[in-house]
Amino acid sequence: MSQENFNTDYKENKIKGSEDIENKESDINESDDTGNEENKIERSELLKSEQLKEYALSQIKKSKEYTIALIKWIVLAVATGLFVGAFATLFAKCMNAVTGFRAENNWIVCLLPIAGILIVCLYRITDTANDKGTNLVISSISSGDDVPLKMAPLIFLSTVITHLFGGSAGREGAALQLGGSLGNFLGKIVKLNDRDKKVIIMCGMSAAFSALFGTPMAAAIFSIEVVSVGIMYYSALVPCIFSAIIASRFALDMGINPNHFNIEDIPELTIVNGLKTIVLAVVCAFISVVFCVVIHRMNDLLKRYLKNGYLRVFVCSIIIVALGFLLNTKDYFGAGVDVISRAIGGEADTFAFLLKILFTALTLGAGFKGGEIVPSFFVGATLGCILGGIIGLSPSLCAGLGMISVFCGVTNCPIASLLISFELFGDDVKMYFLIVIAVSYMMSGYHGLYREQKIMYSKSKTEFINTKAK
Repeated sequence: MSQENFNTDYKENKIKGSEDIENKESDINESDDTGNEENKIERSELLKSEQLKEYALSQIKKSKEYTIALIKWIVLAVATGLFVGAFATLFAKCMNAVTGFRAENNWIVCLLPIAGILIVCLYRITDTANDKGTNLVISSISSGDDVPLKMAPLIFLSTVITHLFGGSAGREGAALQLGGSLGNFLGKIVKLNDRDKKVIIMCGMSAAFSALFGTPMAAAIFSIEVVSVGIMYYSALVPCIFSAIIASRFALDMGINPNHFNIEDIPELTIVNGLKTIVLAVVCAFISVVFCVVIHRMNDLLKRYLKNGYLRVFVCSIIIVALGFLLNTKDYFGAGVDVISRAIGGEADTFAFLLKILFTALTLGAGFKGGEIVPSFFVGATLGCILGGIIGLSPSLCAGLGMISVFCGVTNCPIASLLISFELFGDDVKMYFLIVIAVSYMMSGYHGLYREQKIMYSKSKTEFINTKAK
């Protein structure tokens, strides 16, 4: 072999060797890259599986917490519904009995001054002369004030006495105070913390309201909505609903029948009728403001000029009885449910709504006990009936609309107002009720029956205001 051939072969072999080495190194690098990718994928999948496992465990833990909370509040709600419902049912039976007795014995209203002195004496003896009533129950939820157990028997007895002798007051104030007091008592028995105690107070309020009025839907929402308008305590939804249903059913089984009204002559909702409905709602909103202002101002004035509680209740009782005999009617004594029924039937006196405001303001300002919601129904129903004849809309329909409109205006509770309209009247006129509730809520401003009630958001624009009702 020549030297040239040898050199050529040597170079070719050297090049092939280099190429083989490079190919091997490339194969090794590719193998390493593939291994790294596989490791990355394995680590990613392992991480995902661990995250999924943690997520699943957290969800199981949350589900367990929710399940325990659900069982806890259903048990407490059933207990509250039965316990408070039993007392509220007894209260309703007593109220029906004394109302029937007074209707058959008109002379008993002459003893109203003595009844008033007895009530003032009861509150003085128990050291609750400055009792804030329903406002105390509301403040117990918003600020944690204590609701004493003695409030329950006191409001029970004093409200029965007020109605027996003809005081112009309602029943829901007693129901809310009775329910709140008993609910707070149950919370102490089972050693609930401060937050849960607020929930069971609302639970008791719903139970008492439901048993007394037979309106579980409205009762369940009212106690949640009335405390802070614009911010509802949804954590109390389950217990309030169950307690309201249980209490309502208990009362029904014990013979307490819920009120229901039939509206006659329901016209079609046209543009013209819609405009008439808006006018009605605006007027009712204005009267709801008048109602609240008169109730509060009368209370303040009587306490300012008649500082002695016994003298105050005696003087006001004499005025109430004298007015009743002067007008030659017993319509303004007691709650006036029969007058509401007549108004829904299309019959009402022209100035009945104003007189009821006066009688109720004198009764509650004097120191008698009860509530303002049924009188607000009276005012709204009679006013609506009169306005129906003026604006050319069914007086029966307008009485029902006025009743709910004024209720919404004085309580600032549009959702509860809508629900109670369904429970009292059915859903045949739901569009009319939607209109009057919306308009009345906006036009009634920031006035309300309960001064401890907080209105969190503006009624006319998206603005946080956090102010108390006037």
